[in-house]
Amino acid sequence: MRIRRLTPILLVALLVAACGGGNASPSAASTVPSAAPSAAASAASAGPATELQIYAAASLKSVLAKVKAAYEADNAGVTLTVSTDSSTALETKIEQGAPADLFLSADTTNPQKVVDKGLASGTVVKFAENRLTVIVPTDNPAKIATPADLAKSGVKIIACADGVPIQKYTTQWLAKVAALPAYGASFGSKFKANVVSREDNVGAIVAKVGLGEGDAGVVYVTDAKSSDKVTPIAIPSDENVPAVYGGVVLKASKSVDAATAFLTWLASPTGQQILSDAGFVTTS
Repeated sequence: MRIRRLTPILLVALLVAACGGGNASPSAASTVPSAAPSAAASAASAGPATELQIYAAASLKSVLAKVKAAYEADNAGVTLTVSTDSSTALETKIEQGAPADLFLSADTTNPQKVVDKGLASGTVVKFAENRLTVIVPTDNPAKIATPADLAKSGVKIIACADGVPIQKYTTQWLAKVAALPAYGASFGSKFKANVVSREDNVGAIVAKVGLGEGDAGVVYVTDAKSSDKVTPIAIPSDENVPAVYGGVVLKASKSVDAATAFLTWLASPTGQQILSDAGFVTTS
């Protein structure tokens, strides 16, 4: 009698085991998390990478390193590659077909040339200003105390070639101060007589003065701040001249929209703050 009572129970157990077949129940399967998306899928969702080739004035070299870090951090997938030289040399390269997406110049004349030649996408955007200063080696061998001392006999001045923006601004400054008693009408001619070397860009002036290959040079305020081998001799604000920087997106760019977005960002409060911290006079 006991065996008969157990038999149905055993049969039920066997049937349940057979029906289960060792498979997980639907409810159990539904709790298993789906596989994480692959790295390739994640990369694809982030969109294609964009590299912007920027031609920039030599005086922007230091600040653009900070601009690059900030912009790339806020714009995933965008890489900025910066090449610097004198604005005049860069304009010539662009005219000759050198590949670039954006041109940032230490003046507005050179980017306007690009616009006038039909090589730009859009108009020139003013994004910063600078001011001039005199620099001397840290030991100041010529004992220069004021900008007017650049006309003293025997002072060796490092300058730039004609046409380079810093030289154009220096020429404007010479014309402006010639009317002031502290300088006199002959200041310009005496200054030019003291020039012993003409360089390709403003960075070369800083380097040569820092090495003691000249007694002085006229550069941008931001360039004086970028080197610990030179000491600035300030040019008073009422004697100074503004250096206006302009940028333009190039028509040959394969990423016109991305280049335009960057130039807009540079002129925005975020970009302007980085420029201001580096000593530039901002435009907004």
